[in-house]
Amino acid sequence: MKKDIFRLIKNAFLLALCILLFLILIPRTYKAPQQQNRKSTQYWNLATGSRIGYTHIPAKGINIHTPVIFLQGGPGGCISDRNIEILAQLANDGYDVYLYDQIGSGHSNRLINVEEYTAGRHISDLEEIIKEINSKKVILIGQSWGAILATLFIADNPDKVDKLILTGPGPLFPMHVELANLKAPDSLHLRDPLFSNSEANKKINNWRTKFVAFLAREFHIKVASDNEMDDFSTLLSNETNKSTVCDTSKVAEAKGGSGYYSQIMTMQSLSEVKDPRPKLINSKIPLLLMKGQCDNQRWGFATEYLELFPNHKLVIVNDAGHSIAAEQPDFYLRTIRDFLNR
Repeated sequence: MKKDIFRLIKNAFLLALCILLFLILIPRTYKAPQQQNRKSTQYWNLATGSRIGYTHIPAKGINIHTPVIFLQGGPGGCISDRNIEILAQLANDGYDVYLYDQIGSGHSNRLINVEEYTAGRHISDLEEIIKEINSKKVILIGQSWGAILATLFIADNPDKVDKLILTGPGPLFPMHVELANLKAPDSLHLRDPLFSNSEANKKINNWRTKFVAFLAREFHIKVASDNEMDDFSTLLSNETNKSTVCDTSKVAEAKGGSGYYSQIMTMQSLSEVKDPRPKLINSKIPLLLMKGQCDNQRWGFATEYLELFPNHKLVIVNDAGHSIAAEQPDFYLRTIRDFLNR
């Protein structure tokens, strides 16, 4: 009798182990939109080893200003046709506009060694891109993670940035977690979005993706292909995008090009960055900070940027969330134009 019970337990354990191995080791496919080629895409082969896909909208007219570089959120987010369509209008005001896919996403190349996806790599790429543009100074527009990247870049390159525009900025790193509990003034009428990123992650993640992330973060092993995990990342983005708007009927669809390994490894690297705050205190760079009324980023994190850049303008955008351009594109563009051309 005891032998039968032991045999039953052993078989059940082996069956459970086989099921677990199947769940974590067998590659999966995801019904995610695939990235489409874009006629406007050009490439930089940077000294860092990055091959970067980008779109350049040349300035129009004779009154040419400092070039504008757009830094997409993520990490691992890619430039969309919508990004290009909206910001291309700045070219009518005499600005060369550049939008590029950061390393590991969109039309840019994927790295073999996942440990090379770091905030430092993104900063170095941006330094080389400015050399490629051949401009003494640039204007940076940073969305979400792009705001973090822009600020880290300025800490070491303050003389290369003429003006700074941050929309829905994420927290500065090393993160001051206590700022998450800082209450916004009632006069701003901020409110929470209907959905959260944690809800999306619980819904979309599975045993295999958790296993893949664990091996990448802890051992720098890429056990799943870029194609598989980028498709998963696109699927996840379509779910997390629900947390970036006030009105979920205006959710922007992720259409392929998300960079999974760039996302998880860059985020992990932020815990090791050198504190940029001492270099940023009392920066003279003019700052426009735009924050949606129901931004999923905590108010307290935005206050750090306002303190470090005293020459700032804060704009709260009503009826918009983290992705201001998705819900209020006209106001988004008009506010940027007013700031640049004032």
